[in-house]
Amino acid sequence: MTEAIAVLNAGSSSLKFSVFAAVDGDLQLRLRGQLERLFTAPKFVGKDADGVVLSEHTWPVGFQLGHEGAMAHLTAFLDAHTDGLRIKAFGHRVVHGGVEFAEPVCVDPATLKRLEAFVPLAPLHQPNNLLPIRLLLESGTKAAQVACFDTAFHRDQPLIAQMYALPHEMTATGIRRYGFHGLSYEYIASVLAQHDERAAAGRTVVFHLGNGASMCAIHAGRSVATTMGFTAVDGLPMGTRCGSVDPGVLLYLMDQRGMDARAIEKLIYHRSGLLGMSGVSSDCRVLEESDDRNAKLALDHFCYRAARELASLAGAMGGLDAVVFTAGIGENSPTVRAKILEQASWLGVDLDREANAVRGFARISARASRVNAWVIPTNEELMIARHAWRVIHA
Repeated sequence: MTEAIAVLNAGSSSLKFSVFAAVDGDLQLRLRGQLERLFTAPKFVGKDADGVVLSEHTWPVGFQLGHEGAMAHLTAFLDAHTDGLRIKAFGHRVVHGGVEFAEPVCVDPATLKRLEAFVPLAPLHQPNNLLPIRLLLESGTKAAQVACFDTAFHRDQPLIAQMYALPHEMTATGIRRYGFHGLSYEYIASVLAQHDERAAAGRTVVFHLGNGASMCAIHAGRSVATTMGFTAVDGLPMGTRCGSVDPGVLLYLMDQRGMDARAIEKLIYHRSGLLGMSGVSSDCRVLEESDDRNAKLALDHFCYRAARELASLAGAMGGLDAVVFTAGIGENSPTVRAKILEQASWLGVDLDREANAVRGFARISARASRVNAWVIPTNEELMIARHAWRVIHA
């Protein structure tokens, strides 16, 4: 039997999975897929490493499959398609590890309870991340449950980068900048030398741009500063999240419009960002194709904020050797990349427009550019599998 790692990434209405087999010291993808629209019109698709569909299933519109039903269906699929493999561990993406968890960890019921304490810091993600762990622990499986944290990569940042200008006792109790998307940034840092040795040893800003969006300054492979803070609603505007906003605005909404905490939560997490600014969609692709004036304004503001943050993060490192675009928008939108880098030319980025327009092209800066620009696909699933493998063999 070949040992394997199963990776689970549970969202509010989806469950993504992959299976990696350990072969000659390397982790090789064998299965992948997802269950989506768990509470509206559930759909399952499971594929092999080459993208060949092995199983598909759809449920009627309105069927409430939920995460429990999704896990049951996934377990049956894995039982049927993992002949010759023995799943030694499930690696789980967990958004928040707080100050306490700076490394991946095997989860038992006591650890799970400690991780539940971070639900208020990541209300959109943490409960869903933890649910499959709970279900698998209750199932009695012998496979280990390994939590891998999106905050962990940023834990070594200097305190000056983590703290807010609040009373010291608040910082001491954990009110600080945590940063997120750490598994993505860690993967990019691990492969950057294959593309740009100078950048890997030097100063790079990575743009993780998707429905959730952030940026990270990485110096010699380590996180120096990042745009997200105490929660994953800070920093750049996102699909439906507002990003940075003056706290006085929230006080004003409470005092003058009578909004309570739950109403403000809905506003900043679900009704803002690209969706709120455009009034059209949270999807960057839809906005790029739209003739609506506010759709264009929303995209322009998104890119303007990213360009401003690039200058700030370069300042935190005292310079800049390269920039990297990754995740859904970063990897697939030449328009967004160009809009951002046009505003960053003063930092030394000379965009190669032809290269930028080619899908999957790694280098998008001109050969003579002082600062290199790259498009590198992220692979959080492989990063989680690597962590889970290391933890169970420690």
